[in-house]
Amino acid sequence: MYRKVVLFMNMEKLRRDYGNVLWAGKKNILGLPISFTRYIITDTSLYTKIGLFNIKEDEIELYRVFDKQISFTLFQRMVKCGTITLMSKDTDTPAKLLISVRHPREVKRILDEAVKIQRDKYYVRGRDMIGADCGHDIDIDQDFVE
Repeated sequence: MYRKVVLFMNMEKLRRDYGNVLWAGKKNILGLPISFTRYIITDTSLYTKIGLFNIKEDEIELYRVFDKQISFTLFQRMVKCGTITLMSKDTDTPAKLLISVRHPREVKRILDEAVKIQRDKYYVRGRDMIGADCGHDIDIDQDFVE
């Protein structure tokens, strides 16, 4: 009972600070959330807070994310954790690692839904194609090149 109240109070503080929080979790060490790295997914952004006394916070807007990957080490699989790698169009953080999070497939599903909603909201579908090949060969007419 006490733990649920503490988690509820922490979630209320997160909502007050970040808005609509979809998921919040910590980096796990040996399967336990005893790290000072916290991941927060809102409906618009992914926040990473690192530190105890000096806190560093990084933000990636979800519509900039274009690829996601999950990886599991043997030990992570034993403690039901995994690492999620996000590739984004963010200038300071093109690759973001959510290291050793609990239930990574569920977190990735939450991210997938939130990214899709944000990309639809900002009409970003075609602009994030990297190295897209339309299948057309471009012939340059020599009359126009001088």
